Amino acid sequence: MNGMASDHNTSSQEEYLPHYFQKEDPFASKLSKEADIIAGFYLTVIGILSTLGNGYVIFMSSKRKKKLRPAEIMTVNLAVCDLGISVVGKPFSIISFFSHRWVFGWMGCRWYGWAGFFFGCGSLITMTAVSLDRYLKICHLSYGTWLKRHHAFICLAVIWAYATFWATVPFAGVGNYAPEPFGTSCTLDWWLAQASVAGQAFILSILFFCLLFPTAVIVFSYVKIILKVKSSTKEVAHYDTRIQNSNILEMKLTKVAMLICAGFLIAWIPYAVVSVWSAFGQPDSVPIQFSVVPTLLAKSAAMYNPIIYQVIDCKFACCRSGGLKRSSLRKSRMYTVPAHRDSTAVNETQLEV
Repeated sequence: MNGMASDHNTSSQEEYLPHYFQKEDPFASKLSKEADIIAGFYLTVIGILSTLGNGYVIFMSSKRKKKLRPAEIMTVNLAVCDLGISVVGKPFSIISFFSHRWVFGWMGCRWYGWAGFFFGCGSLITMTAVSLDRYLKICHLSYGTWLKRHHAFICLAVIWAYATFWATVPFAGVGNYAPEPFGTSCTLDWWLAQASVAGQAFILSILFFCLLFPTAVIVFSYVKIILKVKSSTKEVAHYDTRIQNSNILEMKLTKVAMLICAGFLIAWIPYAVVSVWSAFGQPDSVPIQFSVVPTLLAKSAAMYNPIIYQVIDCKFACCRSGGLKRSSLRKSRMYTVPAHRDSTAVNETQLEV
């Protein structure tokens, strides 16, 4: 009986045809012209804002490139990844939406899929490295004493190698890039999981190493940071009541952590859910009009990262300058408190976030 069941599963996998083989023209848009035009305008606005925002981050950082701290170098790398998505990827999809079909053929589809996954993976792994760096800096204070600029550049090399490896693996015969069900964009061939066990192993590997594991590190890091800052603030207040002003810093840190985590989850989790359902569920049961929404939402991720990192950092700078200008004595005494280990965590947070 088990043998018959396995034979049935194998035959069903062999009989499965992905959506791009079920129709004569896999690149024809399955949406209405009006929907394609709206999506095209949406991506145009997202692309312009993302290019300007991330370009501004890179330009301002280039003016002080020799003074950038390790954490700032990682932030610049995040802007480079997001700018790459906007400049390299979005023009393909914008032109295709306005053309009411994917106009770049299979070669362009595979290039677009590779570029999107490469820069998207690089962006996520950079966010993971930033969150892990801040966790170690705040919760394990000895880490900050030996971290130098060259360590950050080594980390960048690892990030780019990691993204290159996973984005190029599909070209080695274990995966592929294919058109989305709505026809005017391309992505990883999630539907391979319906065709073979090897396809399932490939998709599961991508999900774990390029989504689940990085997300777990991000959530773990920021939760630990928030808990550390809360406990440190309460204990430091017993030594010097004036450091109760650090409650403002705690709230700012909480907002930053929540924005980073929530922004990532809102942008990518819906797309991941639809992709997983296409891979392991019943892909034909996902309405085409519904599948395009998570894709467009995920493409907006590159836009708000510079807002999170720059606008919130400006608020931190304003809070620091406003608080420190009140009295040079208060400034001096505030930074002499870190004789206590827990209070140092608060001040390290102020310097690094």
